[in-house]
Amino acid sequence: MPRLRLVFVSAGDRVRSFSAVYWGCYRRFSMCMWAKVTESLKDDGYVEDFVCSENDVGENEMKSFDLDGNKVLVVRQNGKLSAIGNKCSHYGALLTTGALGEGRIRCPWHGACFNIATGDIEDFPGQDSLPCYKVTIEKGQVKVKAKRSELQSGKRTRPMVSKLSEDNRTIIIIGGGPSGAICAESLRQEGFTGRIVMINKEPCLPYDRILVSKTMDFDLEKKLLRDAKFYADYEIETILGIEVTSLNSSSQEVNLSNGYKIKYDKLYIATGSKARKAPVEGSDMPNVCVLRSNDDAKYVNAQLAPDKNVVVLGVSFIGLEAAAYCVNKVSKVTVIGRGTTPLKESFGDEVGARIMDMFVEKGVKFVMNSGIKRCIGDDNSNLTSVELIDGTILKADLCIMGVGSTLYTSFLEGSGLKINKNGSIDTNIYLETNVPGIYAGGDIANAPVYCNNNNPATIGHYPLAQYHGKIAALNMVGKPTELKAVPYFWTMLFGKGFRYSGYGRPHETIIEGDLKQLTFIAFYLNADEKVIGMASCGRDPIVSQFAEFLSQGRTLHKRDLSPDPLFWTK
Repeated sequence: MPRLRLVFVSAGDRVRSFSAVYWGCYRRFSMCMWAKVTESLKDDGYVEDFVCSENDVGENEMKSFDLDGNKVLVVRQNGKLSAIGNKCSHYGALLTTGALGEGRIRCPWHGACFNIATGDIEDFPGQDSLPCYKVTIEKGQVKVKAKRSELQSGKRTRPMVSKLSEDNRTIIIIGGGPSGAICAESLRQEGFTGRIVMINKEPCLPYDRILVSKTMDFDLEKKLLRDAKFYADYEIETILGIEVTSLNSSSQEVNLSNGYKIKYDKLYIATGSKARKAPVEGSDMPNVCVLRSNDDAKYVNAQLAPDKNVVVLGVSFIGLEAAAYCVNKVSKVTVIGRGTTPLKESFGDEVGARIMDMFVEKGVKFVMNSGIKRCIGDDNSNLTSVELIDGTILKADLCIMGVGSTLYTSFLEGSGLKINKNGSIDTNIYLETNVPGIYAGGDIANAPVYCNNNNPATIGHYPLAQYHGKIAALNMVGKPTELKAVPYFWTMLFGKGFRYSGYGRPHETIIEGDLKQLTFIAFYLNADEKVIGMASCGRDPIVSQFAEFLSQGRTLHKRDLSPDPLFWTK
């Protein structure tokens, strides 16, 4: 407020001078406050404007347009126009470059799906849905109305109910990974007002676990799937750093490692898996490591230095991602594999061989058709080298083992649940186990796979685990929903994205494109010449298109790939 300066000439002049200054200050103050209120209302309100002509978007077409400095995605399907957020809520991929399916759009990078009418997330990865905007047509022009905050964030959390004190039901979720996390919030989204308890053996809230081998120096707090306030706001109890030691399905009770017992009405088990080490001499030394948790990643990352030698055992995704992360931070990285090529079971010999060539070009050494006989250390149990099965000695300051995992289900012995030899649990198409009211998902579930004629399989994929959590939640709240699983996974190696969708062991592989230049599509065929899987690099969104193709119950055969192998995308 400006300083008041009064000049006293006469009584009347004094009043007039004071009034003029006072009202001038008041006017400025009022205008300032009104501007702030108006700006606040504007920020919390809506934006509405014309974005395009009605004829700018054709049938089964999607285009992005500007609205108040932000982009909205306009889609026409079955003659109707819809408008939703323009970017995937997972990692921000532009959905205009994704795959448009029947009633939904699939992200080109990681396969997340969003309903074009509501913006709701229908397949994963990710937690949030997309904003859905109101569309009206006026004189051939498309007008879009959007909530300003959602337009700017590009994300939307579906409405969630609150816990009611009179609702005495309890649902327990065992496991704080991606599957358990999605299950917990989906229960509130689907109307469950009882008690929800999520028990996590790790001493932290659920986080983006795929970063453990890809980006070992990630900040855990920044990569939580939801923060503590989210769980508190929606009254989802989280018990961290505590394990379930046993389950009594007859009394509907779980026993915890802290001595507590909790009774439940329904139960979801998504305990995941534990990375294992090769059973060799010296594998218990501190610098013989696995990569499964944030603590594992932090420890390995702290050991890396320019003078260190790193040996990686295993040529699956964990091993190769770890090698790619380490190679420019240490003196030498050597990968040991028991087969002839890396990632053979996922991508086949041809693609695996090309990936190995890329790693060699980046300075990674390979010793294939081999393995580690023992890990050698000094008197203080510091790793110094490893001996291979042929007697070769390799200098090693750090050994990372990516040789598979063991399912976390041993605590369920005697519970009444049927446990398979590999530790998995059979489920039906609703993810319910042999014990009514108990559901299983994620790594441990031997569950039907839609694109595999609903034959069961145990698959450890991050987005599938999240999808399991959603389906289990729907069924636990009495909304019968069948599982329609279409596996989708990816890896990023030296800046190149490799994607795969489908399921099954191939009998034949057909490569279309330039494998050497890493711009290719690989079609995987079974003995009946049916395309059961597809992989790509540099050809997005082809794998997402194939995933949508499979999710619609459609099939592709070798005869369909000639003369145009991509006819089915058109």
